[in-house]
Amino acid sequence: MPVTDEAIEKIKAMIVSGELNAGSKLPREADLAERLGLSRNSLREAVKALSLIRVLDVRQGDGTYVTSLEPELLMEALGFVVDFHRDDTVLQFLEVRRILEPAATAMAARTMSDEAVAELGEVLAGLAEDASMDELLANDVEFHRRIAAGSGNTVLCSLLDGLAGPTARARLWRGLTEEGAVERTRQQHRAIYEAIASRRVDVAQAWATVHIAGVEQWLRERLGAAGSALG
Repeated sequence: MPVTDEAIEKIKAMIVSGELNAGSKLPREADLAERLGLSRNSLREAVKALSLIRVLDVRQGDGTYVTSLEPELLMEALGFVVDFHRDDTVLQFLEVRRILEPAATAMAARTMSDEAVAELGEVLAGLAEDASMDELLANDVEFHRRIAAGSGNTVLCSLLDGLAGPTARARLWRGLTEEGAVERTRQQHRAIYEAIASRRVDVAQAWATVHIAGVEQWLRERLGAAGSALG
């Protein structure tokens, strides 16, 4: 099991067992990491992930608390992680996305107006270095939406727009749990944009394939690991 998932499971166990109740403050990071046998970095990433799905509330200058959700809602939120690893439906969406999006990117490199290309560059430039995960995901969705629109094919654009939602959770979880995933996404977005801007159709299509296939491969590995653990 990846270290971040292990850290999440250990925190979850503390909540489920009642050791941490709704409203409880987590122990100091150094103390909790030592107690759970985790590195501070993996603990930090686990807290970040659990705060994103509102299991934990990180209060700057105060500490980290278990949210004051009702027990049923809290368990539902915790089930997010379990459901994510057990449900391979999103993998099928990613497979379709890997087939369609490189084609749309190639079409965009041919037909996208110079103005639209410039606006695509502005989407990338508008993402701050210290952007939150929510901001990163919103930027990612907008970047791909503009490329799909740039293909000039409204049917293809509609299909890709329909695939954005079902695959967003996988992209989000990868960004939270895989080291270097966010920076790789930034670099690949930049490479796709530069290929479109220079009208290098084959290069744009190739980078889009690499980009989408990376998320798909990551998810295949995660689902495989989860299946092994459950078996």
